[in-house]
Amino acid sequence: MPFVTKLSFESGDREVLDRVVNDIKERAAHKGVQLKGPHPHPATEVSAPQYKRLQPGDGFEPWKFSVYTRDIEIHDHDQFAREVAGDEYPESIHVEANVEQRSGVGT
Repeated sequence: MPFVTKLSFESGDREVLDRVVNDIKERAAHKGVQLKGPHPHPATEVSAPQYKRLQPGDGFEPWKFSVYTRDIEIHDHDQFAREVAGDEYPESIHVEANVEQRSGVGT
């Protein structure tokens, strides 16, 4: 039964994120790996409060930033998927991996 590895990459730095996923896509093409993606998602806007002191109500404007997400699916190439999931990425990149075993039709 084939395995599908779904990788989700998140970052606040869109240029670094796109560079990382494009590098993975190029490596997959060189190795003949079946890869779907990267699939971009709409940016998520995040807001974090900032305080001048530890007392509530005395603060600066909230810090606002965007988080960008790209998803990749790797089909049947377990070794390549392990390599990609275990690679070292810049600190600004968060990687999440999910592996599914899919059965064929009628099995």
